[in-house]
Amino acid sequence: MHSSESVSLWAVVLGLVVLSSSVSRLLNHLYFNQHEPQSAILPFVLLVIEPPALLALIDGANSTSFNGLRLLYTYAIFLSSLSLSIILYRISPFHPLAQYPGPLISKATHLWDFWKAYGGRKYLYHSRLHEIYGPYVRTGPNEISVTDITAVTQILRHGGLDRGRFYDRVGQDHIPPSIMNALGEVHAAKRRVWDRALNPVAMRDYEPLIVKRTTQFVSRLAEHGTVDIGCWIDMLTLDIMGDLIFGGGFEMLRAGRDVNRVGERIRGFARGVNLLGQIPWIMKPVGFIPHVGQAVNEFDKFAQDLAIQRAKNGAAGGKDLWYYIADEAELEKEKPTLENAARDAFVAVIAASDTTAYTLTSAIWLLLSNPECYQRVQQEIDSVIANGDDPFDAEKHRELHYLSGCMFAKPATSPILPLILFWTRNETLRLHPALPSNGGTRQVRLEQPGRFIAGRYFPPGTSVSVATHSIHRNPDYFSHPNQFLPERWLPDSKLEKHEPSAFIPFSLGPANCAGQKFAMREMFGVLCVLFRSFEMKFADGFAGEEWPGSFKEIFIVARGPLMVTLDPRNHASI
Repeated sequence: MHSSESVSLWAVVLGLVVLSSSVSRLLNHLYFNQHEPQSAILPFVLLVIEPPALLALIDGANSTSFNGLRLLYTYAIFLSSLSLSIILYRISPFHPLAQYPGPLISKATHLWDFWKAYGGRKYLYHSRLHEIYGPYVRTGPNEISVTDITAVTQILRHGGLDRGRFYDRVGQDHIPPSIMNALGEVHAAKRRVWDRALNPVAMRDYEPLIVKRTTQFVSRLAEHGTVDIGCWIDMLTLDIMGDLIFGGGFEMLRAGRDVNRVGERIRGFARGVNLLGQIPWIMKPVGFIPHVGQAVNEFDKFAQDLAIQRAKNGAAGGKDLWYYIADEAELEKEKPTLENAARDAFVAVIAASDTTAYTLTSAIWLLLSNPECYQRVQQEIDSVIANGDDPFDAEKHRELHYLSGCMFAKPATSPILPLILFWTRNETLRLHPALPSNGGTRQVRLEQPGRFIAGRYFPPGTSVSVATHSIHRNPDYFSHPNQFLPERWLPDSKLEKHEPSAFIPFSLGPANCAGQKFAMREMFGVLCVLFRSFEMKFADGFAGEEWPGSFKEIFIVARGPLMVTLDPRNHASI
């Protein structure tokens, strides 16, 4: 064959490749736009096999023209044309979310938001976007971030939007659902168990363990002059949850370190869950992602081993959380398997230890950063809890009105609810919510009709995220939103703007935090003991004002050391 004929043949083949690739990428785009893949496996296989299949159809029997160079060209043309088609559609006025403002790169690809999540700064990035674009921001090709509290309430409460795509993937194959990601009737059944485990009567059985560990905590702190208070609080809350769920075994306070790498395992699991939440279609081949699959699997294995140990050895004292989670009383129609109970149990360790520790540490940082507030809290505690009084007495806690503004604002007076703790309003959690991004997205499913929410239309396939951090610092809802002002929660507050409905650290609706009352009870007791026992200040040379810069959102919030100096107070006693 002459060279001119070869060139002509190559030109014809190239033209057919371009034409067929364009048709193929259009069909792929149209199909997956209407039928979202449940896994990355199918699209990956199609992307691999379609280009050589197209080339084989074009070349026919002319096997001599089927070579590596042509195959490479075919891949390049197919993938580039498919990518260009997708991007142009996403940024075009024809996209269903074209009316929502947002940065061009976010409209074109979710990889930018994934990169922000990978760096732990996604919640800060979204806050800046809301400052620029307003209460509705398009943060992905098919994702809207919302700070309008009217819309947020409709999204999260009963009859709102379903949980997002990530929750559809969890529970498949080797990953059993937990209270965190169960849906529908499964979630309702689990929530019934958790409500039973965390009612006021059940919580009274847990108090001796909390008192025991808090006493040990203060005793260990007294052995040191300068400590990373956040690290010691982490060990305290993990030891408490180890006792309450698995009958003990962590013993971090005694050792002064994370003996079994429990905290490390939690952070590894949280990072994996956080990243999987950004790309839920990767759930099935997750084992191929370095570190992520390993961290999730290691977490599951550790939880299973602890559950087996608890089932074998029994509780450390009376009824513990495992008693309810594993339904040892056999009150449910279907008793959970050991694997399922183990997953719920370790979710409880994360939910009740890390978030509590973060809130306690943030409260200490905020008070030390505002000495007037610190002195006022300490004076109030001293005046209410005298020597010999029980610092865990809930009746005494109700008299700590200023501390309740820092940690728990006093609820409206009600003869029907005289025993409600001051957990409903919280200045620390307003500034530093334990889950800055509210723990996951909601979705208008593709098979459902679009939804009107607060006068805005959300088309099928739209994912909706609630920007808790942004809502809590929104000047439309709170005067001086970035300042620590506990008095904003007091009845005689003179601040112009104060919208309690915009305070949602525990989320809303059926998926709100089941353990919030328990957490607040625990935190109030720990702070009362801590402030009565020590005078605290930032350690010499420690740049306290820079501590929030160490925060990284990994589903929960990872944070750097908080170095403080502790001086025992002579009159204090537990």
